[in-house]
Amino acid sequence: MSLKFIALSGTTGVTENLYVYEYGNEMIVVDCGVGFPDQDMLGVDLVIPDFTYIKKNASKLKGILISHGHEDHLGALPFLLREVNVPVYSTKLVGGFIEDKLADYKFRGAKINVFDPERDIFSVGSFKVTPFRVSHSVPDGVGFAIDTPEGRVFHVSDYKFDWTPVDGRPFDVTKLASLASKGSLMLASDSLGSTTQGYTESEREIEGRIEAITRSATGQIFFTTISSNISRMKQALNVAEKLGRKAVFIGRSIDKKAEIARDLGYLSYPRDLVIDPKQANKLNKDQVVYIISGSYGQPGSALYRLAINEHDFLSIEQGDTVIFSGDPAPPGSKSNVDFVVDKLIEANVDVHYYDLQEDLHVSGHGSQKDIEMLFALAKPKFFIPIGGTIRHMRAYSLIAQKMGALPANVFELAPGEAVEFSHNSARLGTKIEVRDVLIDGLGIGDVGNVVLRDRKSLAKEGIVIAIFQIDKQKEFLISDPEIVSRGFVFESKSKSLLNQAAVMVKKTLMGKKALGDPKVVKNIAIDFLERFFYDQTGRRPMILPVVIEL
Repeated sequence: MSLKFIALSGTTGVTENLYVYEYGNEMIVVDCGVGFPDQDMLGVDLVIPDFTYIKKNASKLKGILISHGHEDHLGALPFLLREVNVPVYSTKLVGGFIEDKLADYKFRGAKINVFDPERDIFSVGSFKVTPFRVSHSVPDGVGFAIDTPEGRVFHVSDYKFDWTPVDGRPFDVTKLASLASKGSLMLASDSLGSTTQGYTESEREIEGRIEAITRSATGQIFFTTISSNISRMKQALNVAEKLGRKAVFIGRSIDKKAEIARDLGYLSYPRDLVIDPKQANKLNKDQVVYIISGSYGQPGSALYRLAINEHDFLSIEQGDTVIFSGDPAPPGSKSNVDFVVDKLIEANVDVHYYDLQEDLHVSGHGSQKDIEMLFALAKPKFFIPIGGTIRHMRAYSLIAQKMGALPANVFELAPGEAVEFSHNSARLGTKIEVRDVLIDGLGIGDVGNVVLRDRKSLAKEGIVIAIFQIDKQKEFLISDPEIVSRGFVFESKSKSLLNQAAVMVKKTLMGKKALGDPKVVKNIAIDFLERFFYDQTGRRPMILPVVIEL
């Protein structure tokens, strides 16, 4: 037997993190995250990993380990837990986020085992897991030392070495060094910062920069960051307190995350500092800081609605200040953020955002020196970069080689690829075929390439509906076809074109046999009308024939 590491997703891309460790008849999963749709995935809400392999081997699965509280590491749990009934293991804050996520999906019955990385060691099947604290942009993140029959492996998802984190809990270097004191078989770790030189800056550096901006503000102040960034939220509260302003949480996601963090002891502030929106309405505009959701410009978010002047009870005015403390990181999000920023600037608002280089955000991912330090501490024989694109994985590989790793001992995996470890050696295993699973509303995986292609066609070219009434018995058209256009041509100005199409498609049909078969009518109509409209307009609308049998 051998130990298998399977990157079901989370390599060559930044999101959808999901990794499998398998030995014999036992298997564990580390992280279970969502991805975000590209701009050409019209109508798609989320992208999740392909769970087919896990479902086929559900009897082997003993548990799911979650490293930290970001959506790209836990957001797909509601979908996986519908398929498998296994416990989930996480820290306290992450457990709170998971429970909230499952409640959103009306999922009940999940078993969440909360562990303390300072003292707990636990077994998941035959895998012995020792968590250790890491620094990231969200509190309560961990790495895992996993003891397997083939040796000890380290799995370190998103991390950096922040010696002055806002939550006061730095990376537990001592514990990691102790766990790796006798060496380790393999390290799978975050590669996203591998193209950035030096060390990643501390989160603590941000607060002074936020304060400097807000001190000169005279109107309303709106501060936005991702809802799980509890540390950044704490800094905004600190600044509000220093300036003698009250703070208000705006937006369900940020309000809920703040409530969870406060209830679990990860966010503290004076009782009278945070007020509700109704209380804020009674104060002068220069007495309030709004901490508002929508840092990625998500349509429908609180900040988005504020920017387009459609918020239920807030409005933004000339001279107000908006601070973005975050990068437009998820794929496809930058255009949304740009839209919101442009709308705010158009309203003569003082906007502080990523393009201004004001250093209002620091990465949660270790840069080159962080990665070198992790390698030196973990001392693995084999390396697997995760959580980054191809260029990040290659840069990670070069860092490992610079520090003495053999090129053959670094595995840059595509989704579905596996590494098998046996007797202190490693080789590529059998690749598992995987695909992105698209979530559209309540549908899971029912939107594929064909549907997306049709949506793109509809968006670009529009649709033509052709209605035919046929006498099935006598096999002829009862009346002239009716042709309706939507998103293709303006009917009132192109009526002659549509009438001409109706006459000519009728003539084409009357010259054919078997008109009693609706399929024949539809196929002839599609073939003719596609060619006709392309010849007349240079465009290819979707043709939807409707046959009414009388």
